[in-house]
This record gives sequence, structure tokens and C-alpha cells, in this order.
Amino acid sequence: MVLPTYNEVDNVGPLTEALLYHATEAEILIVDDSSPDGTADRVQELQRSEPRIHLLRRPRKLGLGSAYLAGFEFGIERGHAVLVTMDADFSHDPSHLPEMLEASSDHPLVIGSRYVEGGGIRNWPWHRRFLSDVANRYARTLLGLDVRDCTSGYRCYHRQAIEAARAFDIRSSGYSFLYEMLARISAAKLSIVEVPIGYEERKAGKSKINSSEIFVAMWRVLNEGLKSRWQRRRRS
Repeated sequence: MVLPTYNEVDNVGPLTEALLYHATEAEILIVDDSSPDGTADRVQELQRSEPRIHLLRRPRKLGLGSAYLAGFEFGIERGHAVLVTMDADFSHDPSHLPEMLEASSDHPLVIGSRYVEGGGIRNWPWHRRFLSDVANRYARTLLGLDVRDCTSGYRCYHRQAIEAARAFDIRSSGYSFLYEMLARISAAKLSIVEVPIGYEERKAGKSKINSSEIFVAMWRVLNEGLKSRWQRRRRS
């Protein structure tokens, strides 16, 4: 499991405990972007009693996409066939892990989805819901995706999907990495399934997403969509 962190000192202990309870054979990699609140130091304390927890300290904020790639590299080197990504703020409920992992045996990409039947969102203001809905409609339209929750970072990637997507060629450092991975896996004709999850606003700390990240992601989606259409026209 890959958990990018920045200022998650209050969440990292309870979250890793819950994850290892629901996925007893898993290993967890915390990819910390030099959190000033002592997140990495807290992880080191946890490592003393739990060998399944690992830490990658990075010298500065390098972005979500590069954190995922560092986690993929770590997991592949250790021989893991399935790699899970999720937020470190408890908005992604660890109790959904068993169902997602079970689905990964038949589907190279499993998405923890807020927008399929059985899924939902709690404690979000209307403007967050509106922005999320617009972002998902935008991505589905431009990229031609048959996925309801394109922006969810709660995912199980089979190694096959990571290789088919040529993940290590992606240069997006922020949230647009999620779109690009999804578009590439879809273009490779691999099976994608959405498992319903209950999503809840973080329990501690502050959200890291900001308007600049959103606009960069939308620009990347536009570029990816135009590129895909151009490639399809060339092949036709």
C-alpha cells in the first residue's frame, strides 16, 4: 500500500493500524514529502514495533504523482502483484480494502468509487460536491472513459495495469496523474471495475488540494483528450 503524506502526523498511526487489521499480509510504504509536523518521525516510531511499515523520506514536496511512482517502484521491487494507493487522512475507509483486493483478482484496476450504487460522500459542503461532479464529467467526456469516479485515489493496481499504462513515463506530479493512469489503462483495454465506498471528509489535519492543482489537472486532461483523439484519427 502506498500512502503519500504531508502533515499527517495525527492520522498516520491510527490509519496504518486499521490498514494492517484489514489486510494482514500487506506492507505499507509511507512516502513523506518532508512534512514539517513530524509525520516521518512518527512513522519511524511505528516501525520499531511493526516491520510491515516502511518509510521513504523525500527532501521537499515533489507531488502526488511522483509519490505514487516511488511506491510502485518499491512494491514491484519487493515482488508485490497488487499495489494499493489511498489518501492518508481517513477519507478512504480501510474497511473497504478486503472487497477491493478480492476484486483485483479479476480486474487489473479496481477503483474505490463514491459515484456507483452503494457509494456516497459524507460531510462535504455543496461546492466540493459540485467541483467533484464537474471534474468527473469533464474527464469522462474528454477522455472517453466509462468510469463514474475518475478522481478517486483509492485504487488497487495490478502490476499488469502499471506496465500497460507505462506509468513510469508519466510526468504529471499532481492530481492529473490519476487521470492519466486511468486513460492509459482504459486505452490498453484492461478491465476496470468500481467498488462502492463511503467517503468522508478528513478527521484531522487540513486538505492539500487547492485551485491551482485543479486547473493543472484540467489542463492535463484536455491535452490527453486531444492527443487521444488525434491518435485515433491517425489510425482510422
